[in-house]
Amino acid sequence: MSTLTAKPIEDYTAKDYKSDLKPIWCPGCGDFGVVQAIYRALANIGRAPHEIAFISGIGCSSRIPGYTTAYGFNTVHGRSLPIAQGIKLANPDLLVLCAGGDGDGFSIGGGHVAHAIRRNIDITYIVMDNQIYGLTKGQLSPTSRRGLSTASSALGSMESPVNPLLYVLGYGAEFVAQGTPADMNGLARMIEEGIRYPGFAFINVQSPCVTYGQEDQMLKAQKATMQSLESLGHDPADRLAAMDLAQAYGEKLYTGVFFKHPEPGPTFERLARERQDAQRASVKSRADVLNVFRLKTL
Repeated sequence: MSTLTAKPIEDYTAKDYKSDLKPIWCPGCGDFGVVQAIYRALANIGRAPHEIAFISGIGCSSRIPGYTTAYGFNTVHGRSLPIAQGIKLANPDLLVLCAGGDGDGFSIGGGHVAHAIRRNIDITYIVMDNQIYGLTKGQLSPTSRRGLSTASSALGSMESPVNPLLYVLGYGAEFVAQGTPADMNGLARMIEEGIRYPGFAFINVQSPCVTYGQEDQMLKAQKATMQSLESLGHDPADRLAAMDLAQAYGEKLYTGVFFKHPEPGPTFERLARERQDAQRASVKSRADVLNVFRLKTL
């Protein structure tokens, strides 16, 4: 994470990151808890709002940038990560957050996730996973369970769900976590830890849809069933153990950090800057460049 900041940490509170725009989510939506956790995490980080860029796709969760005082960009469906990567490369000192839903991230935008991971750009990607398309009135999403009856699958889904945790772990993500608004303190700490990680960080948030979601996915049910990885004695430095636990996605609700690389690799923006610095030593002068294209006289 870049360290540019304008004021001491103690000058910022959660309220400093909250805009005057009133959220229009359904009452009880899990995303209310997610945005509150983001406010808390940013206050602990202590970066000025104008040093933060918040990028999103399309969907209920993608409204989040408008509810913050950071620079925000509500992009097109599934394209939040390409925009976020461009912003980070153009201005590496910005703290860049990316938000979206399970449909935005693992359907139309699924191809971008793998490349953001392999580049290891210093972005924190927060996915609000409710296993349904909420904004478009309750269709199947990539993470919907097999057999689920929805507006687009009246007889039940015939498809296996995407496992976001295994997906990103398999592509080599260096920071992978999962939380829920049912544990606000834990979620805020997790988001803060992801932001502080020097590289691509993925946080899957089980954020229930109170309108189209299933009863066993609501906050009350989550509180009763969630289990912290820390209580299991999980070592977040063990990728294979993380992948083993991630296989329980959709059956058990594990919360906490699944994997955090003990030796973070170089970020793409750092390598790009080093390449630029190295190339500057051999840059031709303007006159030399013009001479290359000047017509030769006989």
